[in-house]
Amino acid sequence: MKIYSDAELASILDKEIFHQIGSCADELCMECYVVGGYVRDIFLERPSNDIDVVVVGSGITLAEALKKKLGRKAHLSIFQRFGTAQVKQGKLEVEFVGARKESYSRDSRKPVVEDGTLEDDQNRRDFTINALAICLNKHRFGELVDPFDGLFDMEDGIIRTPLDPDITFSDDPLRMLRCVRFATQLNFYIDDDTFDALQRNAERLRIISGERIADEMNKIMMCQHPSTGFDYLYRTGLLHFILPELVALDNVATQNGRAHKNNYYHTMEVLENVVKKQNESDGENVDDEKRLWLRWAALLHDIGKMKVRRFDPAVGWTFHNHNYVGARMVPEIFRRLKLPLDGKMKFVQKMVDLHMRPIVIADEEVTDSAVRRLLNDASDDIDDLMLLCEADITSKNQVRKAMFLENFRLVREKLADLKMKDYKRLLQPVIDGNEIMELFHLTPSRQVGELKKCLKDAVLDNQVVNEREPLMMLLMKKASELGLVKAAKDS
Repeated sequence: MKIYSDAELASILDKEIFHQIGSCADELCMECYVVGGYVRDIFLERPSNDIDVVVVGSGITLAEALKKKLGRKAHLSIFQRFGTAQVKQGKLEVEFVGARKESYSRDSRKPVVEDGTLEDDQNRRDFTINALAICLNKHRFGELVDPFDGLFDMEDGIIRTPLDPDITFSDDPLRMLRCVRFATQLNFYIDDDTFDALQRNAERLRIISGERIADEMNKIMMCQHPSTGFDYLYRTGLLHFILPELVALDNVATQNGRAHKNNYYHTMEVLENVVKKQNESDGENVDDEKRLWLRWAALLHDIGKMKVRRFDPAVGWTFHNHNYVGARMVPEIFRRLKLPLDGKMKFVQKMVDLHMRPIVIADEEVTDSAVRRLLNDASDDIDDLMLLCEADITSKNQVRKAMFLENFRLVREKLADLKMKDYKRLLQPVIDGNEIMELFHLTPSRQVGELKKCLKDAVLDNQVVNEREPLMMLLMKKASELGLVKAAKDS
């Protein structure tokens, strides 16, 4: 972080847009300030394109004046209900709002809003680091207004509320998730009084919509170290209201002197491993959407373990079929959190379901048949699945870990070989279900499924060449066993 004098801030803000805003405000005899994240990020030396301007008066009136000054190239949007306006010109966006004070009722995060002073507006801000304001009026251009010592908090790396944190969080419980998100994004720590208030007010999260929660969770997930955010969420009790299924993994049972690993902390380690591997492999080709949903898959990959945990005296603790059970839990979690139920959810569900497959292969001899089946089931998501599975190897036994990673290397080699040979053509039988139904005069049925499975298994296990003649011979043999050949002739 860097500290600037008012003169230096005036130099940093020496851009045409800020002088135009200040000029319009002076003509209207209004005070105006650039506030919030844009100011914070100046001191943190981070790029920021979100310009928020607070006006002591009508933000809409100032926005209309700026639009008139900028001319036809600028676009004005007015949100009368909220008393805000936006001016866009090219890539530039400026949000205007009148200074206000707010009051809340217990059962809603929607405030009663009144016109207020700059002091009122700064009082209502969520955190001290977001309560800084820089004046844009000509006679005070560049002057910093920092009533809560937000600069010192930035210097010390502290997230703290301007006023009583219990009131701040009770009034708008979404601020609790924003608190965790900022601490995670900026690698700051949460002030002790603020942390205690998070714990006291965690249950207030119940009044927040799933969409709002999901938005903050996604931002935490995309941080450099998302496990830091989950540590805060867990220790404050917030996670118990968001993902109780994840909290349930922090349970280590012991029987006959044998204990299993803590699956919550294992999940956090896997999540961090995925982030690290993504950063190593993405290079310049970063797809944040794809990265996000693989991180969700890492978070949920063991979510079914508590439902299938069993103790077997012969082998110890087992979690058989936890991948299948976990995959079935994913849609309900996504519905509850208002996460998308489209292909993104199906991708996460698929990763959870398949995440044990490469590990099973790597624990045994890496056969061509097993790799072909894996590639057939994972299809275009195979690289993401392999990344997740390698991240899932967290064994403290270095010899066993090395064996898994070496076998994973062999799996990857065989996968690369299949891809080069056009795996989709190799793995999908040239005789499909439609041809089978036409040949034997069948409608969609269990028998059609059995015949298709027979051909597909033969191709995946490399028992026959994926060509019409050998597959037709196999098909006729299987159909004869099912009594379909004679039926087809008779008809």
